[in-house]
Amino acid sequence: MQTELSNTLGVQYAVFGFTPFPAVAAAISRAGGFGVLGAVRYTAPDDLKRDLDWIEAHVDGMPYGLDVVMPAKKVEGVTEADIEAMIPESHRQFVKDTLAQYGVPELAEGEASGWRITGWMEQVARSQLDVAFDYPIKLLANALGSPPADVVDRAHERGILVAALAGSARHARKHADAGIDIVVAQGYEAGGHTGEIASMVLTPEVVDAVAPLPVLAAGGIGSGQQVAAALALGAQGVWLGSLWLTTTEAELPSPRLIEKLLAAGSGDTVRSRALTGKPARQLRTEWTDAWDDPSGPGTLPMPLQGLLVAEAVSRIQKYEVEPLLGTPVGQIVGRMNSERSVQAVFDDLTRGFEKAVDRINRIAGRIAERSEGQ
Repeated sequence: MQTELSNTLGVQYAVFGFTPFPAVAAAISRAGGFGVLGAVRYTAPDDLKRDLDWIEAHVDGMPYGLDVVMPAKKVEGVTEADIEAMIPESHRQFVKDTLAQYGVPELAEGEASGWRITGWMEQVARSQLDVAFDYPIKLLANALGSPPADVVDRAHERGILVAALAGSARHARKHADAGIDIVVAQGYEAGGHTGEIASMVLTPEVVDAVAPLPVLAAGGIGSGQQVAAALALGAQGVWLGSLWLTTTEAELPSPRLIEKLLAAGSGDTVRSRALTGKPARQLRTEWTDAWDDPSGPGTLPMPLQGLLVAEAVSRIQKYEVEPLLGTPVGQIVGRMNSERSVQAVFDDLTRGFEKAVDRINRIAGRIAERSEGQ
């Protein structure tokens, strides 16, 4: 599973693992892949610094990267309080009524919400970068299109490659024009924010659209056979996120949530705006059903929806209210049937990859024999 891109970055396998958990990111890099820490949950720069210090101490000198979420266009003078004031009271009441319907307890007095969406705001993302650029990260990825031009320049000045996710060939070409080094072609099957084109169609379209830039395939990939397929489609590696959620190094907040992930099939996810206001694939729950119900108020645009539901999500997770309990995850959840270490996942990926390559080589050999016989 080596490609020109993996050789450039100095990793054994062209497997890029996105995760919000420092222990998982470090384990991915130690196993021979490229760990990418998701920064969106870090609203305090000191918290990000603490976890990057931890990764530095546990990555055994292997390379790693950071994933942020920031818009290409800057909006001046807008605070979190300004955005909060835009949320209609009818939507706030809908949240209260839904939580009351399922008996979700309040947070303790003085207890702050453990999950905030402010990481989507540009000023927060920039504070994350001010911290991250003091560390030897080798890749900066942006999940919301191309980062602003000055951010790309800052990264390149430090020898850091810049990646951006794309859900269409048109988006990918915009990334190339913006000076992005790597395009992540994220298919419809992926967890979190996705477009509407499946990976099998999207990956070769993006490869052709941005050649010779390297492309990573993302969405619905969780086996070595699928890694081989991605490389056959022209990708120089794969970008995996959902697969790490049920690893033993992950820090999911709820044992019941882990149980739901392990029990879920590939058809048990839904692409819903319930979490952030943009279509994001996640476990289908009675919470997502409530927001997608035409009789309800409907979701708000990003970032209003995320701010609206932040406390509710924290309460649902803390008290493990099973009917409402969910998380962003891709259709590959149907293969996530047991808790395994990150190293065990890599062992499985390499075995599956070797089997797939051997199968193709046997087919190619038979074709060659027939051709020689003619």
